[in-house]
Amino acid sequence: MNLLSVENLCKSFGEKVIFDNLTFGIEDTDKIGVIGVNGTGKSTLLKIIAGDEEPDSGNVVKMNGLRIGYLPQIPIFEEKEVVMDYMNRICSINTPEEESEAKSILTRLGIMDYYKPVAEMSGGQRKRIALGAAMISPVDLLILDEPTNHIDNDTVTWLEANLKKTTKALLMVTHDRYFLDRVVNKTIELDKGKMYTYEGNYSKFLELKAEREEREIANERKRQNFLRTELEWVRRGAQARSTKQKARLERFEEISNMAAPVKKQNVEIAGLSSRLGRKTIEVENIWKSYGDKVLIKDFSYIVLKNDRIGIIGPNGCGKSTLVNILTGRLKPDRGSVVMGETVKTGIFAQENDHMDGSQRVIDYIKDVGEYINTRDGRISASQLLERFLFNAEMQYSPISKLSGGERRRLYLLRVLMSAPNILFLDEPTNDLDIETLTILENYLEGFEGAVITVSHDRYFLDKCVDRIFAFEGNGVIKQYEGGYSDYLNARKPQETVKEEKKEPKKWDKGERKLKMSYNEEKEFATIDEDIAAIEDKIAQVEKDMEECASQYSKLQELSEEKEKLENELSEKMDRWMYLTELDEKIKAQK
Repeated sequence: MNLLSVENLCKSFGEKVIFDNLTFGIEDTDKIGVIGVNGTGKSTLLKIIAGDEEPDSGNVVKMNGLRIGYLPQIPIFEEKEVVMDYMNRICSINTPEEESEAKSILTRLGIMDYYKPVAEMSGGQRKRIALGAAMISPVDLLILDEPTNHIDNDTVTWLEANLKKTTKALLMVTHDRYFLDRVVNKTIELDKGKMYTYEGNYSKFLELKAEREEREIANERKRQNFLRTELEWVRRGAQARSTKQKARLERFEEISNMAAPVKKQNVEIAGLSSRLGRKTIEVENIWKSYGDKVLIKDFSYIVLKNDRIGIIGPNGCGKSTLVNILTGRLKPDRGSVVMGETVKTGIFAQENDHMDGSQRVIDYIKDVGEYINTRDGRISASQLLERFLFNAEMQYSPISKLSGGERRRLYLLRVLMSAPNILFLDEPTNDLDIETLTILENYLEGFEGAVITVSHDRYFLDKCVDRIFAFEGNGVIKQYEGGYSDYLNARKPQETVKEEKKEPKKWDKGERKLKMSYNEEKEFATIDEDIAAIEDKIAQVEKDMEECASQYSKLQELSEEKEKLENELSEKMDRWMYLTELDEKIKAQK
């Protein structure tokens, strides 16, 4: 069933055409991933379909009564709004049961203080609150702009599982390639104002795109051969006296005026690093706490010259704190960090708030240097910007005119332009398009220095790191060899029992009739109370943990109990989402 149709959609900003004559439809079974380089209009397209922005021309025709839920890239909150006020405004919470549901989903997303003013929360926490509201909204089409940004690996996995089994249609922008591979069944690519649609997930998209580009190259080769042949005929002075000759000349003119496929531009960033001496960064027995909360406990490590380290863990566990200590921006409570004399750090932080929107793009890069030495020789700031897909017009535009992703790419260039030999990347995949990520990954392969990355992007970790530092609670940082998939495999023996218990509990909605069994009706009637009871137990355990912070054995016991309860809560939440969606479908059927 068709939910909406996009007809001849056009949008420009000034002289820049974002997209031109886009036409496509969204079916109720579609789970669509929208991809493309930064600045191609992905977020703009989502805003127009959600009704938050108007196109220059064209229409979005929606099915009568279509309910749309929308998670923007940067959620908007009202002044002095607390968490539950926002949830109520977006989801229209009217009953104690609905309030319990909202709190349950917030808990699963790591938001525990339901009445805290949103203005006092981090950007990541705000995104998770908005994600929670989008997930429980009773809608037919869910539009998500970068849903995986600012959430940890475990939450990404949970979100992935829920979106895979949801009955809602999905339209989303994400640069998480594993996420695209496992959730979407259709891919839309925006490229230079045009749209290409591919049936299938990210892997299928790569295959089909390669085939399309090969066809375009072959067609262009045929066009050039035809033009050469016809040009020789024209040069021989053929007289256009007959109808046949006139038609041939007209065909020549028509084909010669056809636009050739635009040659793909690649971001080029090779050769930007400086020599690193024998001594790098030596960390010995460091501790860091905030109040009673221990973030880092007795951690030691010597960074090797060619290390590729990935730092993972739940939000708020201390990943960014560790990076700040390693870079010297923060002092540990105990222990020492010694940095070698030749160490030159480059730090690509989560935020780029330091950018002055009124500053020109080229001046922002010239602040680092007018010229830089690369393997290809000495090049100017302007040439480097060209390599990073900022043409002459963009270089002399103010930063405020760039999209969020283009600003991230510009910020990355400035970090790399300083030629660091130890590179720190704090959530580098947030807001960078897949093409730039691929180039960054290739650059890191040849980078002559150490790379330390905080990331929740499983694909990026698998490709770019060979050692994982995992925050495992109570300040403990455990080391695993290999990428993220190796880390998961190393943890499997500890989780076999849990997985065996979960195995029988599969709820395949696609194979069920739209009817609840007697037991399901009983379960649905009490599941909110069950969830609330588990949440109360977790709150009590957390209170007990605070009271016995100095008793290590008791703390360990409580920590294990909390983990067990959180797993139980996660399972209940999955079950609740399934039953709720089934109930909505049954009601819609009536």
